[in-house]
Amino acid sequence: MKYKPKRFFPLLGSGLLGFLLAIILIASYAFSSNQNVYRILKEKVNTLNQIISYINHFYFDEVDLEKIMDTTDEWIKSRTGIHQRHIIGENEATSDICTHIGRDLLEKANLKPDDIDIIIVSTVTPDMLAPSTAAIVQNNLGANRAWGFDLSAACSGFLYGLETGAKFVESGQYKRVMVIGVDAMSTILDYEDRNTSVLFGDGGGGVILESTESDFGILDSILRMDGSGGKYLQMPAGGSRMPATIETVENKMHYLKQDGRTVFKFAVKGMADVSAKMLEKHQLTGDDIALFIPHQANKRIIDAAANRCNISKDKVLINIQKYGNTTAGTIAIGLNEAVEQGRLKEGDYLLLAAFGAGWTWGSMLIKWGNPS
Repeated sequence: MKYKPKRFFPLLGSGLLGFLLAIILIASYAFSSNQNVYRILKEKVNTLNQIISYINHFYFDEVDLEKIMDTTDEWIKSRTGIHQRHIIGENEATSDICTHIGRDLLEKANLKPDDIDIIIVSTVTPDMLAPSTAAIVQNNLGANRAWGFDLSAACSGFLYGLETGAKFVESGQYKRVMVIGVDAMSTILDYEDRNTSVLFGDGGGGVILESTESDFGILDSILRMDGSGGKYLQMPAGGSRMPATIETVENKMHYLKQDGRTVFKFAVKGMADVSAKMLEKHQLTGDDIALFIPHQANKRIIDAAANRCNISKDKVLINIQKYGNTTAGTIAIGLNEAVEQGRLKEGDYLLLAAFGAGWTWGSMLIKWGNPS
């Protein structure tokens, strides 16, 4: 069998032939007022969307933030465009979100845990440094045949994970790769720092990748990194450079720190440049793109990237107002919403783009399709 590289594909159940032609499942995990909305997407020949809700999480809106920091509802909305963000419940961690996502991916794909070969978890908020969150998820799922690892690329993590997983499938050695992007940003935020904490929320999603012989799927990716920008967006303590001490805790060095203006400057240029380069490489224009799903960090950054590519506003998915920046989770949540809302059809070109700490950034071009 010829393995084509980097393919997304919907779930097709063939009753007569008894085999799967292709799979794509997107599970997005978000949270709503006093409830945890856990979104599961399954696409067949005729698109079928399902939403499953989980209760027992709580919701953070601007009124809540006014109570704990020097800010106002008006200031937050005018500066960020974010109206609400969602926070994991007490005694929950990143692996819990990932496990929910993984279980429902398997259920909706009609797969067993042992059908998964590799589990990749993109996150900057692992449960702990060791073992990996992927190992915890593998055990929770009972995916005894799978191996895996965590991938740390901040807001670019889901794109990095998709490309990495696709390469494993392309090799022909692995049949199915589960890629999950989740961050529980509330666990590393200083809620007295309004310039940083108001931007982020908790959430994520995942996909299962398989090979396909169709012309649809992931066509190309451009991924970049520039380590000189690491100092502008970082969590200083907790690693081997600055192990945890009484002083690091007292000085709040285990919280995310950023130079907002510098991050904005580089994000605007990085995400716009790589998106434009992707279109140029494939001789496409903004008119050819059916939908642009950028990382949800800041509406002004999103607008700049869309304008650079001449993509009209009606083709840009924006949901930052509902979730804030969920870091590695934003694009997965956006993909789910796009299909859920019927914004993609067979043959459409889908453009993804992200920018994150590192610096890391990238773009991915997908030709959307259903199996015939």
